[in-house]
Amino acid sequence: MFGHRLKRGAVVLCLVAVLALPAYAEGRITTDMTMKEIRSDPAIAGSGISTYIKGDADSLTLRRKYENKTLLDYVGETTAQDSADGLNIVIENYEAGKQVTWQVYSPEEVAADSSLGCVQLFWFPGTNTDGKYALVVGGNAAMKSGDLNEGIAVAAKLNKMGYSVFVLRYRIWWDISNNGPLQDLGRAVQFITNHAQQFGVQPENYALVGFSSGGQLCGLFSSDKRYGYKAYDVPKPGALLMGYPVNDFAEIKPVYHAVMDPASCRWRYYWSDISGGITPDFPPTYFWYGKNDVSLKTLGYPFQGPAVRKALEANGVPCEVHVYENAPHAIGTGNGTDAEGWLSSAAAFWEEHTS
Repeated sequence: MFGHRLKRGAVVLCLVAVLALPAYAEGRITTDMTMKEIRSDPAIAGSGISTYIKGDADSLTLRRKYENKTLLDYVGETTAQDSADGLNIVIENYEAGKQVTWQVYSPEEVAADSSLGCVQLFWFPGTNTDGKYALVVGGNAAMKSGDLNEGIAVAAKLNKMGYSVFVLRYRIWWDISNNGPLQDLGRAVQFITNHAQQFGVQPENYALVGFSSGGQLCGLFSSDKRYGYKAYDVPKPGALLMGYPVNDFAEIKPVYHAVMDPASCRWRYYWSDISGGITPDFPPTYFWYGKNDVSLKTLGYPFQGPAVRKALEANGVPCEVHVYENAPHAIGTGNGTDAEGWLSSAAAFWEEHTS
């Protein structure tokens, strides 16, 4: 653990702000409801929000397999209650007449490429007009996506702190060719920037919150190199907050290229590492991972978090890194693990460096 420490006064102010927020009553989505029951809720269905993690959004077989699982069984105990809280906030917003789901690409672009239709932003309006916003980018692995257990769960906690939060649903699996996921992230930030007044947020000082492979996307986008935020003519992130980010895809890189981009010899995002794009202009960074993270170990543990930390230190980037004994992969908010409570610490870090 290292980096800047939040001053005591700032901590007090953060706690006062949180305590001053309206309490969220227990909603009608609970952790013991089945996914079929949740998806049948009129407000959840009407909002258009994604409630998938297992890849069953596009697979009838998987949907039937998992639809009778409870939310607790579906996402796991580390994020179940936060996922339920997030879905209840969605219901509250939808029934108040607020649009939850926003298409990132135009109808004309979707008509020309149907894969763009799944690229969406799920909006959790904050309590502060013209306040900072966070954009949450969950991880993915083949047909699995972290829209619910990482995206919505994290959005719920940040939203309760008063922040406006957007969760990005981006292209995965067969649709990652031509740098699709990185392009989706760039276009999402463009969309929020161009509609900042409508959303009631500042276009600057935003936080990117990324997990696993979503963390890699956020890290690449945060670079001032040619593939980063400057390519989209948007402000630099105010802070980069990551949980168990993938830095180096190791032996997966040639597999991705052979399967997804077989006819191209051009640069592809999965060949690049976060650490390779870190310069002295990189945004302040907070990230964490666990010593028992099997996924990161499989990809080569020294080439993941330790390599990012080394690059941040070498370039003098303000940072804070936590390495936990018990923090497996894909645990999102991390309840019941050593990482529990990390999001409050990360939000304080964000505030410290954008105040």
